[in-house]
Amino acid sequence: MTAIFARHALLPDGWASDVRIEVAPDGAIASVRPGTPDPGGPPRILLPAAANLHSHAFQRAMAGMTEHRGPERDSFWTWRTLMYRFLDHLTPEDVEAVAALAYLEMQEAGFAAVAEFHYLHHQPGGAPYADPAELSTRIFVAAAETGIGLTHLPVLYSYGGAGGVPLAGGQLRLGNDLDAFLRLAEAARAAARALPADTRHGLAPHSLRAVSPEQLRALPADGPLHMHIAEQPQEVADVRSWLGARPVEWLLGNLDVGPGWCLIHATHMTPAETEGLARSGAVAGLCPITEANLGDGVFDGPAFLAAGGVFGIGSDSNVRIALNEELRQLEYAQRLRSGGRNVLSTEPGATGASLYARALSGGAAALDRPSGAIRPGLIADLVALDAHHVAFAGLVPDQFLDGWIFAAGDGVVRDLWSAGRHCVRDGRHIARDRIEARYRATLRALIDRI
Repeated sequence: MTAIFARHALLPDGWASDVRIEVAPDGAIASVRPGTPDPGGPPRILLPAAANLHSHAFQRAMAGMTEHRGPERDSFWTWRTLMYRFLDHLTPEDVEAVAALAYLEMQEAGFAAVAEFHYLHHQPGGAPYADPAELSTRIFVAAAETGIGLTHLPVLYSYGGAGGVPLAGGQLRLGNDLDAFLRLAEAARAAARALPADTRHGLAPHSLRAVSPEQLRALPADGPLHMHIAEQPQEVADVRSWLGARPVEWLLGNLDVGPGWCLIHATHMTPAETEGLARSGAVAGLCPITEANLGDGVFDGPAFLAAGGVFGIGSDSNVRIALNEELRQLEYAQRLRSGGRNVLSTEPGATGASLYARALSGGAAALDRPSGAIRPGLIADLVALDAHHVAFAGLVPDQFLDGWIFAAGDGVVRDLWSAGRHCVRDGRHIARDRIEARYRATLRALIDRI
């Protein structure tokens, strides 16, 4: 058993003091004992660690490279063009190095696990690698090196736009028909057998603009299903012109959407769609920093929560990896939208605690990962905040999450365990020096090629 002590720990029934947690060799929480004498270790504030439900790891290498206005009005679509040009230069080695840094940064930010929405499959120009799962394998190597929990989501991407538009340019590295995709997904599962037992697998039809209704109906329901939906107004208009219904409206009316589904963004919905998505039991995958960066719009949080909806948080483009900032941006966008405060706290009490609890629940469901609470039997995904950090000065336990989410910057996460693997110690990932050096060398070589 591995023993973890915390001065304060957030347990399912509230805050407790002087808590000893034992973690079994398989990475599960074996016991939780409040009131245990403090052995004199670091002063930790221990929380269940959240899962990052949406990542495109390779895009971490683009951070800071697209904040330049072109001759015309910039938008999501102009950004996407730049992204396609960028990925044409990525080698398998680049993908591995960039993913490792992104996963390390996620853990240092407080994420113990990630759902990798993996759509980069082929060589530039679209020719497959000798191993169709070559780039999935690179993701697995990065996950193993960092120790992060992984839910792998190979992406089906068959068309360049709604209505069966052919793939072109950078999209060719993403494309598969259904049969080729299912072979790729099976090869990826086989390649992942060496990963820890907490690894999960699912599938991700990219979006209604990139797959057909027939493909969606033919996908096996084997693990979680994730899908981009209604991110941009133009996407909504194109799908409506093609299928005669808005994306969320069509999906809810034609497929058995429910628990096990995670719909990413879902930004542009009518009130009826918002209520329908909430009542379906599917998780809304919100990525507030990326959605702000790309100008996607603002999710209708109050109506979704009023209908019983469940959401989780993702880092998407990884332009900035910061769990507390994702939740801060989510709440602040709702405040700007409504002109009120504490908008996503549906009952009296601490807004930070409410946001964090929802992110824990939605992330665990989206990743098919039995985590999200400090309770025996669950995976030991745990994050320890530095109790001596100035962000917590003067605060009582019920305010700790408000202090972290709304007032703190970087440097608050002291330790992190992914399925019991102690990956962040004293605020730094145990493999940071090696992974960061490789990333820097990779970026220098990549920039020389572009």
